Amino acid sequence: MSLDRGFFQLTLPYTWMGWVGWVIGVILLLAGILNPFISLVGLLVIALCSPGSLEADLHKVRKNAPQPESLEAEALNKGYSIDSWWMGRSTFTPTTDPNDWILPAPGPASWNQDQYLPHGDGSPLPEHPVNVGTPRPAVISTYGLMMITFVIGACIAAGFLISDSPTTTVEAADGTVTEAEDITWIAYIVLGVGLIWTLIGYFQYKMQRQMADTPTSLVRSVAVGNPELVGQVRPSRAGVLRVIVDGNSKRVIPNCVQFNWQYEVYICKEETDSEGNTTTKCHWQSVRSDSGAVPFILNDGTGGVLVKPSTFKRADLGNYLRRWESNHADSLLKEIGSEFAARLFTGGDIRKHRWTVYALRVGNPVYILGTTRSRPQEDVQNEGLDGTLQNTLLEVVGEDAPGIKATLHRGSELANLGKMRSAFEVMMVPLCLTIGGIIISLMNL
Repeated sequence: MSLDRGFFQLTLPYTWMGWVGWVIGVILLLAGILNPFISLVGLLVIALCSPGSLEADLHKVRKNAPQPESLEAEALNKGYSIDSWWMGRSTFTPTTDPNDWILPAPGPASWNQDQYLPHGDGSPLPEHPVNVGTPRPAVISTYGLMMITFVIGACIAAGFLISDSPTTTVEAADGTVTEAEDITWIAYIVLGVGLIWTLIGYFQYKMQRQMADTPTSLVRSVAVGNPELVGQVRPSRAGVLRVIVDGNSKRVIPNCVQFNWQYEVYICKEETDSEGNTTTKCHWQSVRSDSGAVPFILNDGTGGVLVKPSTFKRADLGNYLRRWESNHADSLLKEIGSEFAARLFTGGDIRKHRWTVYALRVGNPVYILGTTRSRPQEDVQNEGLDGTLQNTLLEVVGEDAPGIKATLHRGSELANLGKMRSAFEVMMVPLCLTIGGIIISLMNL
């Protein structure tokens, strides 16, 4: 498949949830014949449900690529399951993981006992940038086309709303005074959203350019400095983590090298306005969380190097690995305690409990931009390494350098760049909203 998508690419959803949203957006767009504002909502829904220009094709490659039995067995466990209908308990593991391997990856059965050694004949893994190159998304995809149309339409609609705002007439003793209702705040909201969106897009663009423009080093020839590395997570002498989420033995994630989990409750509260109307407002409230990491080996096929993930301030573990939901807490005591706390501090009641875990596990693809430095000689000797391989004398840590922000991502470079959008879609679309907000504000001064 071509990794350079040129100027325009029509993108369609590749998940059933995406298709449902996309169809709803098309219906709303057609309903805009009756009300133009409805069509704006339709444009926004279509844009948000449209994947990046490479996502759908990479998903097909991932789905059709043969995987080792050890990884295939894990894939069979993915999906939605009801643990207890009576208690309202369910478990969900995403069936489509955009951060997973796209091309076949070697399974544990084929690994060397010493993870620092080259894999097989020492050639880079199939998904290494040396083999696949660097993907370039289309300048404009379905997302960009729909979003830029939505932004232009929203700015025009905001301008008309302000200019055609209704007026109120006040009768005074000396005559009639007409006062226009002030809704110019709409212009400032448009401007504020545009500025925040542009700022977020700028940092996202910088991260994308850093990932795309930095050449990827091979582990066997890596030197002290700030290299970009892509490879497979393999266990180090530090071992792996068996994560027990929130202390419940039924919520266990094995073979982790880095993780974080969060326990949340869904709180609902009834509110009554001045006119006596009652509405129910609900939100997820975080209760507890935990995280941890152990050193691991990044092996790109040419060799392995020690990585210390706890030193990275920017670590993206991708989509959640597993989520558990329940209508009740783990025990009656916890149920009573959490309900009491919710009523005391929020005035609402708890409807659901949710535990979500994110993890980097053995066998996963990993992308790193960090700092390689010499390992302490004592550590090398404690591992029983003779130092004949250059990569055994180095370690990777998350220290920033001038112009370089150290990052760790679950997924290869192909997977991470494949789900990203072009500079036009990341920067120019929000910038257009900002410019529109400025124009509307100036017109109503």
